[in-house]
Amino acid sequence: MLAVLVLLAALVTARALTEDRSAPEPSTAPPSPALTPGKGSGAWEVAAQHRLARREMAQLPPAAAHPHAVSTETAGPPISLPAPDSSRGGWIPTGFPATPQGALAQLAALDEAAMRGADPATYARGYHELALTGAPNPETTGLYAVLTSMRDSAGLRPTGSVAGLRADYEITHAQIKGTTDQGRYVVACVLGQFSVTYHGRTVSAGVGDCQALRRVEGRWRLSPGPLPAAAPSAWPGSVEAVRAGYRPIQEA
Repeated sequence: MLAVLVLLAALVTARALTEDRSAPEPSTAPPSPALTPGKGSGAWEVAAQHRLARREMAQLPPAAAHPHAVSTETAGPPISLPAPDSSRGGWIPTGFPATPQGALAQLAALDEAAMRGADPATYARGYHELALTGAPNPETTGLYAVLTSMRDSAGLRPTGSVAGLRADYEITHAQIKGTTDQGRYVVACVLGQFSVTYHGRTVSAGVGDCQALRRVEGRWRLSPGPLPAAAPSAWPGSVEAVRAGYRPIQEA
């Protein structure tokens, strides 16, 4: 059992850093009228969005994601994440404001809800609920790769609940990689502690995730375009996380 847990931890850290970016490029055709900005706000800056999404992030060794000492340094002041609109139901909170911090909060809400249980199918379902037409497939993302590799290597069923298996992804840090379109397009990155418990034994690792979001019809949605460059994965609060630009988050 211990060997399985060690393997799970290694897969979580290494796969988050080496996710496959070989998926075909999405269509560069003009967006449908439903995805265009509001009247008078101009067309989407698609070329700028693609440049921002593809720009490489800090490169860290797999060992950076293993649990280790936190640093007294910071990459900047805490980022205050706004609350969702409490009037909107659903298992993934929505209704965050039209700010970069609102985009960060939406990504954090998606990841925390969809990673619970370590089920790739659950993650894909949550991703699809927020994805616009033309967004990358969830199967190409780093978090999906972490979940599928973990289950494959441990000999677990590929999807669905598994007796004795629990997982939790607690987002503690974040950064805004950049914005375009007057803040209506944001590449947001989150970092958190991903913990897997299997028959009473728990392993944890620091896992990062970057996604591109567009503001459409009053909501943050996963944007059409290329999959953003892989997020740095580091133990939250460690010197590696600080050097990669992650700042602590706090609720507004």
